[in-house]
Amino acid sequence: MEVILSECLGFCYGVKRAIKIAEEHADGKSCTLGPIIHNPQMVERLKAEGVGTIENLTEMEEGTIIIRSHGVGPQVYTAAQAKGLNVVDATCPHVKKAQLSAKELAEEGRQVAIVGEKNHPEVKSIVEWSNNRAAVLESEEDAENFAPCPKLGIISQTTVSGENFVKIVAHLLGKSNDIKILRTICTATDQRQKAALELAGKVDVMLVIGGRNSANTTRLAQLCEKKCRTYHLETAKELSPEWLENADKVGITAGASTPDWIIGEVYKKCQRI
Repeated sequence: MEVILSECLGFCYGVKRAIKIAEEHADGKSCTLGPIIHNPQMVERLKAEGVGTIENLTEMEEGTIIIRSHGVGPQVYTAAQAKGLNVVDATCPHVKKAQLSAKELAEEGRQVAIVGEKNHPEVKSIVEWSNNRAAVLESEEDAENFAPCPKLGIISQTTVSGENFVKIVAHLLGKSNDIKILRTICTATDQRQKAALELAGKVDVMLVIGGRNSANTTRLAQLCEKKCRTYHLETAKELSPEWLENADKVGITAGASTPDWIIGEVYKKCQRI
């Protein structure tokens, strides 16, 4: 059985940057507001190193608060500074671009439409940067039901698939005579999805590694399922030999928040089966 790693997988620039920032502030007095990235194993490792996690600023009275890679709304910075907390911003630069794009479009008087998941923390932060005026569109049906408006601005969650973005935008083109489209999908997302699809078309089974709360990992699994038998797993412990039965070629990819050491453990276990 041949085990093939995708040409593009694992930590992206934004995640590497966020982890580096967190590690630089691992002093036992620092916390991230929500998980720094959507990978439970990495969050636990940082906790052991001295970086905790809180869900609300009310849980912290002093020390350093680290803004996670998914970003937060502008009011969080204000509230943290009002409490006298040291604020360290680990927001992914691509997410920051989407946030500022939402702000810019709203200030131009446009109705902002975000292509993405309503309950994802990144999308929630982008909505807040639009002064809470943005509409979130998850599907073509959402776009079809979107009310016409004089001026429209369209952006995206950084991890949506390019294919879905195009499909949803197509339904919005007749909703306004003045439309500005800012495609804020991260290049790393595009690269991972393209490489995963290419590999999935050449193997019998695909293993997609990453947190189950990771949107970009879930999206990779959904795309690969269209090409071959696919399994989404967080760690090597979950890998079942039955998954690989009668497989001559097994492909491995991983989300942008999946650490190299977890990918390595899955790869080695596959080779032993």
